[in-house]
Amino acid sequence: MPAKARKRPMPESLLGRMFANTMWLLGGKGFGAICSLVYLAIITRSLGLKGFGHFSLIFGTSQALIAIAGFQTWRIVVRYGATHVQRDDWGAFGRLSMLCGLLDAAGAVMGCLAAWVIFYQFNHALDLNPDLVGVAFWFNVAALWALVSSPTGIVRALNRFDIATYVEAIVPLGRLLAAGAIWLTGPTLVKFLVAWAVIDLIEAALYWLMARILAPKAIGWNALKHWRQSLHENDGIIHFFWVTYATATIDAVKKNGPLLAVGYFVGTKGAGLFRLAQQLSQGLGKFSALLTRAAYAEISRARFAVAKDEFRKLTAQTSLIASAAGLLVIGLSLLLGKQLLLIVGGETFMVAYPVLVAMAVSAAFELGGVAFEPALHSTGNARKALWAKLVSLAVLLAIFVPLAHRYEALGIAIAVAISAAVAYVIAGFFAWRRIDDIPTAGQSLRDGEDTGP
Repeated sequence: MPAKARKRPMPESLLGRMFANTMWLLGGKGFGAICSLVYLAIITRSLGLKGFGHFSLIFGTSQALIAIAGFQTWRIVVRYGATHVQRDDWGAFGRLSMLCGLLDAAGAVMGCLAAWVIFYQFNHALDLNPDLVGVAFWFNVAALWALVSSPTGIVRALNRFDIATYVEAIVPLGRLLAAGAIWLTGPTLVKFLVAWAVIDLIEAALYWLMARILAPKAIGWNALKHWRQSLHENDGIIHFFWVTYATATIDAVKKNGPLLAVGYFVGTKGAGLFRLAQQLSQGLGKFSALLTRAAYAEISRARFAVAKDEFRKLTAQTSLIASAAGLLVIGLSLLLGKQLLLIVGGETFMVAYPVLVAMAVSAAFELGGVAFEPALHSTGNARKALWAKLVSLAVLLAIFVPLAHRYEALGIAIAVAISAAVAYVIAGFFAWRRIDDIPTAGQSLRDGEDTGP
């Protein structure tokens, strides 16, 4: 049975479709951003600096484990599933989807083991209150089993970003309602963590339900029984998996490692300051993540559907627009950063303004390079994207310790910004060198193969 057809008309141009999908996501995330500002203000003012620091370290650890254990299977579904959808091969699409679902489950098990080691053996390194170790562990277990990477990939491969918007809006709305109820009934850290875990599990269940409704043959026992066929039906999938997994792991270290490092070098209060600044900067740069999702899906489809010139044009236009948006993010952080910190956290958090600006610079570089990784993956140069991540990680590891000792949380934020700039330059260099290697319609490259020096 084919996937449910989209009733809403879509633009004909590649860029138009990409931005239509981005606007769908932005609509949901715009709503989510408003909700998050409110519930973030409730949490920071209810728990105080140290309590919010504990919340940040527990939540940040879960995000790191999710990124590492999630295997980025949505990229696999989109990258290879786009071909099957284009050919109306729903059997192959289903087997691929179930393979990725099994990878998600395996990742959740591995993540739970890692969470046990972190919280029961090394909680002192995070300056975590011993009384919170148990609840921190179980919160991370719930977060890991709430992984929605595979069904997210199914929805995106089917170009149903409108459905993704509706499902993902449940999280910010649920958190807002829960935060309000907790604030009225007596706020505690444990209540916030339990509410967040339950809401994430509800979202995961709904995402799988929507994936099942949209593509019935992608979620089913018959597809699950024959998941091994997917390894042979998708040329280069194992190599692509390891390259993208390594890339995602490096991203997880770069995005969540600094927060944990602040907890180690500065303490719980420093982690609270850093987390609030980081979250606000991510809010300003939210367009980056949304554009990445839409661009990755559209570029993966275009690889098989359009001529080389159209593909090159899409990449160039996306890069120019994203770079302009990156400059806007920096400007907004300079103009509105202090006001946001005051509104959300109060006077106590105002000292985090320099950290917010540095993190906004990092977000701007990520936004500016939003088209580089999809372009490299689509031209069979996934390893080049990995090299850019590795070099930027090496730079981060080389400079963050001395900067942390001298400038504490601000030093780590500066190190993150420098690392993001390095990744932008290297990935951009590789992407534009390979732009002429973008395959024409119907051509295929084995993922991870280099197409030249």
